[in-house]
Amino acid sequence: MLDDNAIIETQDLTKRFGDLTAVDKLAITVQAGEIFGLLGPNGAGKSTVIKMLTTLLPPTSGSAYVAGLDVTRKSAAVRGLIGYVPQLISADSMLSGYENLLIFAKLYSIPKAKREKLVRGALEFMGLTDAANNIVRKYSGGMIRRLEIAQSMLHRPRILFLDEPTIGLDPSARHVVWDHVTRLRRENGTTIFMTTHLMDEADAVCNRIAIMHRGKVVALGSPAALKASIGREGATLDDVFIHYAGDSMESGGSYRETSRIRRISRRMG
Repeated sequence: MLDDNAIIETQDLTKRFGDLTAVDKLAITVQAGEIFGLLGPNGAGKSTVIKMLTTLLPPTSGSAYVAGLDVTRKSAAVRGLIGYVPQLISADSMLSGYENLLIFAKLYSIPKAKREKLVRGALEFMGLTDAANNIVRKYSGGMIRRLEIAQSMLHRPRILFLDEPTIGLDPSARHVVWDHVTRLRRENGTTIFMTTHLMDEADAVCNRIAIMHRGKVVALGSPAALKASIGREGATLDDVFIHYAGDSMESGGSYRETSRIRRISRRMG
């Protein structure tokens, strides 16, 4: 790593799928304890970035370091330091919230003597104690997301990766999820790396934002700095995105991508 203070750093990070360059020479740094947002339209490369940083996809070229570890050479060690909440639902709908967390505690090799306390603590932290013994298919979308975040945090990761964590949720559920996520950062010092399509969400919770377009970062800074950079009084992050990427957040994306988003929304309730 070049920046000793960074908890995430990429240098010319690139991912190609045949002739398609999904991520093109990405160079970003994320400081410990911040909430870092990666924004862009469908197909910009956001999820591909997260999958490389969480060791699910190998880079084509370039490098990425998480907590000082090379994601390619030290992938197992990286996985032990991170939590990951994907777009698609990862909780088992036929198990209770408690049972889901217990399974994850075993997967994370948490000692048996510590599992009960950690699981109960995670349920309490995410406001799910009263629903602990209910099967997950009876949970609301916001409750499912909070359960998945609890799952990802059981082993006390230093970094939490959230790939569009509030997709399909209503504003009230989104607010509850983010209350809990920001509490994680405040009380545990957890670094949050997130993607989202929601400009108001990014503006409210992110310390810094990178805007991606066609695999490249086209703007990077705090929400306030990005809005000031376009020289327009009263500018919003939507204005910033259109200025730098030449498009709106809702445009772009194929029929297949649109169908996928709507399918996730239905599943989240």
